[in-house]
Amino acid sequence: MTDEPAKTAQLLTAHPLRAAVLGEVHARPFHPVGTPLRILHFGFSTNAAQAAEAHRALVAYCQGRGVEAPNEGVKHFRVSLGGAVLRWESHAEFSTYTWEFPALGRAAFDPPSASLATVMAGLPQPGPHLISVDLHLLDGADPIGLEDIFDSASLTSAKVDGGGAMVATDFRADPGGFVRILLRDCGLTPSRAGALVQRLLEIETYRMLALLGLPEAQQLLPRVQSIETRVSEVASQMTRSSGLEGDHELLDVLTSLLADLEAQSASWMFRIGATRAYEKLVQQRLVAIGEEAHDGWPTIGAFLSRRMAPAMRTVEMLETRQSELARKLVRAANLLRTRVDVEIEQQNRDLLRSMNERTRMQLRLQQTVEGLSVAAITYYTVGLASYVIKGLKDAALISVDPSLATAAVVPIVLLGVAFVLRRIREGALKDHS
Repeated sequence: MTDEPAKTAQLLTAHPLRAAVLGEVHARPFHPVGTPLRILHFGFSTNAAQAAEAHRALVAYCQGRGVEAPNEGVKHFRVSLGGAVLRWESHAEFSTYTWEFPALGRAAFDPPSASLATVMAGLPQPGPHLISVDLHLLDGADPIGLEDIFDSASLTSAKVDGGGAMVATDFRADPGGFVRILLRDCGLTPSRAGALVQRLLEIETYRMLALLGLPEAQQLLPRVQSIETRVSEVASQMTRSSGLEGDHELLDVLTSLLADLEAQSASWMFRIGATRAYEKLVQQRLVAIGEEAHDGWPTIGAFLSRRMAPAMRTVEMLETRQSELARKLVRAANLLRTRVDVEIEQQNRDLLRSMNERTRMQLRLQQTVEGLSVAAITYYTVGLASYVIKGLKDAALISVDPSLATAAVVPIVLLGVAFVLRRIREGALKDHS
């Protein structure tokens, strides 16, 4: 009976992404670690092609040292390399290499991080270097003067994990370029220590990635301000301008500004979305480590709320200004289009009125010409008829006075010519319609 569920599952057709979804929650597990432990953590900005190349380089690196290499398509890999452990992770826009040196160094950050960083010499840099962290896990019973290690102006220190550890950092780069984090074990189990180490590394990683949005915001801000100034100028010109040509010129300017703003927003929206996501991850990791005040120093969360929050607000402010500016541009363009449409309708109305007037004049002229044509045709027809009557009189074929006969023919010819011309005109109108 115990095999029945497994047999039933084998009979079902699985969704093509079922295995990936099931494995996602286990993709980056915590690994137990012991005290003392020295960790060097490197982060590089990578795109899809660079991440694939990093994977190939890691495979070659492992094969060259006779250890297990990562399988095709994996995003997370951990391998022991002699006295060190390498942990590699590939994310959407960055890749990390984390080196663990168990039982290395009893004194804080000794040996210096620069002497340990040579471990990256065998691995090619996959992309722009962004993150370097030197985390040292030591026994909490050993006395350590934090002011001797960190800059007291930005030193943060807190009890974490329910008092099981104490963490301290100043978020400043040491001479080797590493941000140092000191973690003192005050009763952690290996599993708890591994989870805490990974969360602290993630806080620094996601903090740096979140702050990537600030330089882009500062670079984009003058362009947004320039567009705002230009929109105000165009709005002022709209109140003074008149005429279809002037409105068309202003509409072209607004359309160009809107296109420029949309082009800026297209590249910016990904960055601001990523900034928000990374900031949220930082806050989640801060909650997870459970900070408590220690020795009067500010906690990591308190420090970041003062230093990181203003940068995040700058990014959000720029997004708000861009959105509001886009709405202003659309409203101004719609107003200008309405003015242009009204002016075009006015011109069309004047044109139709002029066309109607010309049509009436042409009709009157046509009626006049038609009347003259009737008179002219009648005149020539009656003239011809008078010659015929006179000829018949001279030949003694008729005895009627030619003048009287000619006078009698005039109304008949006149009516006949008018009737024929009318039929011709009605036939022409019918063919035209």
